Amino acid sequence: MSIEKTLTFDLAIEQAGFGRFQQRLMLICGLGWAADAMEVLLISFALPQIGSEWNLTNAQKGLLGTAIFLGMLAGAWVWGRLSDLAGRKIGFMSTVAIDSVFGLASAFAPSFGWLVALRALTGFGVGGTLPVDYAIFAEYLPTAKRGRYLVLLESFWALGAVLAAGLAWLIVPWLGWRWLLAISAVPGLIIFFIRRHIPESPRYLLVNGKTEQAAAVLRQVAKANGRDLGAFKLAPVAAPAPSRTADLLKPRLRRTTLLLWLIWFAISLGYYGVFTWMPNYFRASGLPLLTVYQNAFILALAQLPGYFSAAWLVERWGRRKTLAAYLAASGFFTFLFAAANSLTWVVGMGIWMSFFTLGAWGALYAYTPEVYPTNLRGTGMGAASGFTRIAGALAPSLGALLMGASLALPLTVFAASYVLAACAALMLRTETGATPLQDQ
Repeated sequence: MSIEKTLTFDLAIEQAGFGRFQQRLMLICGLGWAADAMEVLLISFALPQIGSEWNLTNAQKGLLGTAIFLGMLAGAWVWGRLSDLAGRKIGFMSTVAIDSVFGLASAFAPSFGWLVALRALTGFGVGGTLPVDYAIFAEYLPTAKRGRYLVLLESFWALGAVLAAGLAWLIVPWLGWRWLLAISAVPGLIIFFIRRHIPESPRYLLVNGKTEQAAAVLRQVAKANGRDLGAFKLAPVAAPAPSRTADLLKPRLRRTTLLLWLIWFAISLGYYGVFTWMPNYFRASGLPLLTVYQNAFILALAQLPGYFSAAWLVERWGRRKTLAAYLAASGFFTFLFAAANSLTWVVGMGIWMSFFTLGAWGALYAYTPEVYPTNLRGTGMGAASGFTRIAGALAPSLGALLMGASLALPLTVFAASYVLAACAALMLRTETGATPLQDQ
């Protein structure tokens, strides 16, 4: 007769192993993340043609770029908090459905006002994907694999950027921007139906007193990975006090939270300020539309090795050092991109800018969910990403305002924003690598 053993959650997830279950989950989360990237970035590729069709001013173009971020701001705060109160699964399903349905509806917008409203509603779904997906994926990962695979999950954003740029290159010059919006919404609709088969986070179940359900999910994980946990029960954990968003600013977390909010805001201001207007920067340099999309596609491809290098470094060099170094390099190459005076140098500096900026994003996505306890993980991710959305909402309009003076001015401002984020990253005290996730 087998003797039932008692395992802590961290020991159980280690014994369940890393294998087919987590790889499948990363693919499901990642493809949804790529679909979200397409929804966020495709407007920048469609903007030149939309502006010509409706005779939009730079201010109106900026508003259209801002709309999705206003929706993402609300989505990040609502869905992040809801994932801590009601579970990860509800947001895991709902967010991808919302952004895909309204993304598809955007293709049929009859006017500029309708397009702005539909992009904001699309953003409400996109904004919730970040805190929910990263919370659930982090909680399924053994400690030794967590940093690397959280960065690799973020690399699917680059895949979405490549697809958005590639589709724009193939579709917009011949079929128009409406076809771009419609086709880009289809992957999310497919992913919605696939996500139904992913169970609730076992760590969330355990922390909320559902010990048997958590153990059943862990057996499912072990079976998918070709392992057998045998007869076991999970050691219960003390029920955490009801969490509030204000707990993010309690003395134990205050410094980390404030620094993370600054980093998320500053990196987003730089990233969306540059990439929302990237086709317009190229167009203002005198490039024809087809060449604009070709160069944007090349810069999107450069993001992938940036993620892969960061995924390697976060485990060997640490999350904080990797984040700070990549942010500083992002600022340096963005400044050189602004100062470039030939197409070769513009594309060359743009490649390195893309490489380091997206690597920095990857390190930040790995660090943030690790630093918060389970009952605040979704809330912490949602609050941090909310500052990203504020910056993302400001960046297109700021770019439009500063471009009136010169092309170099907005890029210099965005380069300085990366450097500010690098300084904040150096002030973080906690290194989360090789440590189990906190439950309290």
